Amino acid sequence: MPQRYIKKILNARVYDVAIETPLTEARSLSRRFGNNIFLKREDLQPVFSFKLRGAYNRIVQLSEEQKAKGVICASAGNHAQGVALSAKTLGIKAVIVMPQTTPEIKVRSVREHGARVVLKGDAFDEAAAHAQELIAKHGYTYIPPYDDPDVIAGQGTVAMELMWQFTKPLHAVFVCVGGGGLIAGMAAYIKYLRPEIKIIGVEPDDSNCLQAALAAGERVVLDEVGIFADGVAVKQIGAYPWEICKDHVDEVITVSTDEICAAIKDVFEDTRSISEPAGALAVAGIKKYIEREKIEGLNLAGTLSGANMNFDRLRYISERTEVGEKREAILAVTIPERPGAFKAFINALHKRSITEFNYRYSDTEQASIFVGVQIQHGGLGRDELQQELRDADYGVLDLTDSDLAKQHIRHMVGGHAPNVGNEQVYQFQFPERPGALMKFLMSLGTRWNISMFHYRNHGSAYSRVLMGVQIEEEDTEPFEAMLKKIGFSYDNVTDDEAYRLFLGKGNGLVKS
Repeated sequence: MPQRYIKKILNARVYDVAIETPLTEARSLSRRFGNNIFLKREDLQPVFSFKLRGAYNRIVQLSEEQKAKGVICASAGNHAQGVALSAKTLGIKAVIVMPQTTPEIKVRSVREHGARVVLKGDAFDEAAAHAQELIAKHGYTYIPPYDDPDVIAGQGTVAMELMWQFTKPLHAVFVCVGGGGLIAGMAAYIKYLRPEIKIIGVEPDDSNCLQAALAAGERVVLDEVGIFADGVAVKQIGAYPWEICKDHVDEVITVSTDEICAAIKDVFEDTRSISEPAGALAVAGIKKYIEREKIEGLNLAGTLSGANMNFDRLRYISERTEVGEKREAILAVTIPERPGAFKAFINALHKRSITEFNYRYSDTEQASIFVGVQIQHGGLGRDELQQELRDADYGVLDLTDSDLAKQHIRHMVGGHAPNVGNEQVYQFQFPERPGALMKFLMSLGTRWNISMFHYRNHGSAYSRVLMGVQIEEEDTEPFEAMLKKIGFSYDNVTDDEAYRLFLGKGNGLVKS
């Protein structure tokens, strides 16, 4: 299978618009992790992403008749910009269908490249369906983001450059995975030329479509995908990429949101550029692989695949970085409610630094505090810290891995509601567009009372909401049916310990 792609990659028409990106050593990362780490800088492309390569290679090969009618794609991100610039370069009309939730910065970027933007629906599926309607009406040619041999060949030129830029022994190449176009093109070329090099895909742990496919031995469709690394939020690996990946990708590593945030910081410290979450996946994977394999002195390369990120997201990313680096433990601790208790707690930490402390008076005997404590790099000492506190008769609950605690609870500590009965608590994704809140409230009607609402936007198409609502037990099913009807992906977190401790009815205490 890779052989038939080699000629296509060698003949790919990408350099009319794309540049040969540098392969730079990440000196700080290399020193920290004891290996030679190199970054393929696709974030330096004219559209700040590798997607330009595949889009142009597909469009340039269209017939004159197809070019005359124009091209179309459905995308909320980097592919849209790649298609827009490619079409502009070739003098072809381009229509880009984007969800209404697409951040304005991305809409503006596409328009600046001369394409016509059509906003349709809250999610990609609705935008894609509308694109097909426009194809039927106007005869446009659809330019797929990854599931196409010419797109794969265009992305494969990243590997072609890498191989002539780095001729020394190379242990592994780490590649971010969404629909699979980039890793398929790179795997086809590298495995044909230097089969000893490992090809390792990196996916978010909540959008692992290639990992799931490799485990099942066939393409699978994920029920849900995470929204943080929106550039790789794909439910199923592409059919053409799968034919390559199933035999030529050595493994897939998954990483958490916190680990991605830490990788964005790593990229900044080495390059002074800010990677988007999907763009930093390879770096997160490299770090995890080194720690797992205990390797030293090897040459490792990773793709910095994109840098199209809203500035607003940096606040959220910075907030999660220390946990991602495993330098901070987030704990719920029960302390006595008396003068001097905080001083005694500080003494029990044995000179460890506190990074966060949230507390509100609510009980005359004991208090639950939400506290961040600095620990050694790599998470060393986290268990020891908890044991020391328990030995000092403190009740301790580790919330370091609780998304609910980090996403919402830390901003709401102390909001107990002793008079609220029948409260059910839901965490869900909220479309970031005008009118979305009103649509939700209209759907809610007057049947149920909202008892708590915490909204967090971090600069992406969807925001995160934690909501308490007063529901009788027999009404739970119709309420959740209403959420499904208006298209919200939700989790019932009423039994979550962090909610019980800091927001629930009465003052929860950590069990010793």
